[in-house]
Amino acid sequence: MHHFHHEMLHFRACASCTEASRCGAERAEPPSAAKGPFAAARRLRQRGRAGAGRAEARRPCSMLDPEGSVEHQPASSFPKVLLIPLAMLLAIAALLLLAFSATRQKEPDFYTFKVVNIRGKLVSLEKYRGSVSLVVNVASECGYTDSHYKALQQLQRDLGPYHFNVLAFPCNQFGQQEPDTNKEIESFARKTYGASFPMFSKITVSGAGAIPAFKYLIDSTGEEPTWNFWKYLVDPNGKVVKAWDSTVSVEEIRPHVTELVRKIILKKKDEL
Repeated sequence: MHHFHHEMLHFRACASCTEASRCGAERAEPPSAAKGPFAAARRLRQRGRAGAGRAEARRPCSMLDPEGSVEHQPASSFPKVLLIPLAMLLAIAALLLLAFSATRQKEPDFYTFKVVNIRGKLVSLEKYRGSVSLVVNVASECGYTDSHYKALQQLQRDLGPYHFNVLAFPCNQFGQQEPDTNKEIESFARKTYGASFPMFSKITVSGAGAIPAFKYLIDSTGEEPTWNFWKYLVDPNGKVVKAWDSTVSVEEIRPHVTELVRKIILKKKDEL
């Protein structure tokens, strides 16, 4: 009985240690206590407590409180329920901004088009951006040919080529009055009228076969050529200002052209 009491005191002391199994292993049972009525029960209790100690030792403690029982979660500074709607709003705003930018970049004007010049070379009208243009469908054998060619060349000489240009597009669509080749048309205009303004390859200016540049002129004004020497005034930004038919002389149009050129010159002076 004395040995049993001594063993119980020793077991209680070891149970307070987190490594009860190791502590129990280091101490050997007294020979007299290994046999007796309570020996089997005592050994079962020791094994149970040793297993509990090992389980406790394996439990992660990086997120436990000092008592090792409550897990700490970092507090959120922003409600998670609002994150998804906010992300969706930002994504929609970004898409709208991209769509708006793309629309502005793709918006055409007269100077965004490419055409073929009188020598057969594909050229961009972009080179005329920043200046005023008077776009005319010309013909060599029309009743308006002489008066218009003379007036157009005088306008080019007075206002061009830095701030203004006549852009001549030969067309055989009306009355078959421009039947010659591009080379013959250019020779006629240069030799007969001293034409120094840019000339382009013979084209169709109205109907389904009209080139894109002229379709833009027609769509912008609602005015489609019905005869030779229709005139479209284009501002420095490539926007069409006004259109006139064959019966309106170049001299009647001159004030409109002069006003636009004057604005360009004044703007350049202000920038200096």
